[in-house]
Amino acid sequence: MRYFFALLLYRLFFLLLTPILLLVLLIRSINHKAYRSRLIERLGILPKQLKSGGIVVHAASVGEVIALKPLITKLIAQYPALAITVTTFTPTGSAQVVKLFSDQVQHCYLPLDNIISSQLFIQRLKPKIMIFMETELWPNLIAQCKNSDIKLLLVNGRLSDKSMRSYKKLSWLISPAIQRFDKILTQSQVNQDNYLAMGASIEQCELSGNLKFDIAINDDVATKQQELARLIVSKRDVWLIASTHPGDEALALLAFEQVKQHNNNALLIIVPRHPERFDQVAKLAQEAGNIVLKRSQKQPVTESTNVWIIDTLGELLAACALADVVTMGGSFSDIGGHNPLEPALFKKPVVVGPNMSNFTEILAQLKTEQGIVQIDENENMPQALATEILRLFSNQNSALALGENGYRVVQANQGATVLSLAALQNLL
Repeated sequence: MRYFFALLLYRLFFLLLTPILLLVLLIRSINHKAYRSRLIERLGILPKQLKSGGIVVHAASVGEVIALKPLITKLIAQYPALAITVTTFTPTGSAQVVKLFSDQVQHCYLPLDNIISSQLFIQRLKPKIMIFMETELWPNLIAQCKNSDIKLLLVNGRLSDKSMRSYKKLSWLISPAIQRFDKILTQSQVNQDNYLAMGASIEQCELSGNLKFDIAINDDVATKQQELARLIVSKRDVWLIASTHPGDEALALLAFEQVKQHNNNALLIIVPRHPERFDQVAKLAQEAGNIVLKRSQKQPVTESTNVWIIDTLGELLAACALADVVTMGGSFSDIGGHNPLEPALFKKPVVVGPNMSNFTEILAQLKTEQGIVQIDENENMPQALATEILRLFSNQNSALALGENGYRVVQANQGATVLSLAALQNLL
């Protein structure tokens, strides 16, 4: 009874919140026009050509789409008669779905979690099963799926200690949502223990490993790698900082000033996480006294260029292949870092900041195998970062060992996709 009233209050709250959320999307569209397109999909009103009765896979944004790519590819091959619908929540995620799968899958936005929009979504697609990833828990949509006899699968389940503290405050709402899943596949034993502590049953949970290990270099990445490499006209010492957020670039540029004092052949490549910040980051780099080139200009990176901004979508992996050292953005603030396995796939030495809370287990494994360097939170960040980059530039043996160790961790932990597919097959 308590859950019934909790869900009722949540539904009422989200229904009232919907106009505000739409307004937020419109405000975001001032700098990123894609946020204003297809707004009706956010309300559960989907294109008429979408087929029903298939499998829905939700991947919130770019990182999740990339991590789910091997699983979605297997679903396309395994179930050719079923419509595979991939939903996202961000325009960049949407663009990544189109880029990776074209017309092999259906695509739309996941609606806002109000009772009317999610019901329209369910009635239109009528999926046999809905797949969520990591910490994507939408209490209303999950409840409506269960009431409609739609199977629920959570893959790559991640529930950190930090998330636990937040979720426990809402346990009256979150715990029943977790209990409604038919199967929960977790990244690690720690994550599984946290799901059990939040009310999941032993029968629900299975340890599958992390889908993010199941990455590979495909033809598209190899082609883009060659394309980017042709634009760097001379041999440079390349430092790439990937998936940056506000504050990351300023820190990197301060460190880069120190790097340039000792290495005038250095090139800094910055890949901002969000497209609406591309111009802002380029301006920041110019104001720091650098000669800046943007990838979208399609011009060669000459010896005089200090900073190259990758202001295009879908080229992060390819850019990692060009680097001598890679630093993951989001690890110097409360963001919690981004996936260090992507550069490790290319055997690149990886340096991260003190906060990698989104990848606690992966970080622990990489550290154990000496496949990553983490800057201590008590250090002077620009100075420590510059020192580490210069060390890896000058010590090739150390850089090679770091890259090889990281690559071995990636190879040793692959297999979560196969287990996720098996769980889905059992549910169907």
